[in-house]
Amino acid sequence: SKMDSPILEPSLYTVKAVLILDNDGDRLYAKYYDDTYPTVKEQKAFEKNIFNKTHRTDSEIALLEGLTVVYKSNIDLFFYVIGSSHENELMLMAVLNCLFDSLSQMLRKNVERRALLENMEGLFLAVDEIVDGGVILESDPQQVVHRVALRVLQSAKEQIKWSLLR
Repeated sequence: SKMDSPILEPSLYTVKAVLILDNDGDRLYAKYYDDTYPTVKEQKAFEKNIFNKTHRTDSEIALLEGLTVVYKSNIDLFFYVIGSSHENELMLMAVLNCLFDSLSQMLRKNVERRALLENMEGLFLAVDEIVDGGVILESDPQQVVHRVALRVLQSAKEQIKWSLLR
């Protein structure tokens, strides 16, 4: 049986999911770190549910389906970080703000749907720098942006090398 007692939880803060939805509540990005919602169908139902519960409110935290949801919206994007009901919402909020601030720098403050869709690689890399397997690695956007830039540079170098070898 799954024991849900906080005492038995590992002390590492865990993130269950990072989501970005557009202003119709449709998924632009979703990364789930455990099997709370094992199928895409269940994930999308959950995403619709949190969107419906949060997109008209000004607050930043919701408790939904036994989970802690922290969120923020900008222009036509909704950002969500999901943790368990006994997760520290300040830690989840730190992840949310780090992701938003990292993207804001990478997109030159132009955090909206079109700019995001043109920079999905940067988004994937940024999320990987912030959370790994549900464990929070980094909450400083400067560090995230720096590491993403290095990784993008590295892959560009690899591509140039391969094109020269062709």
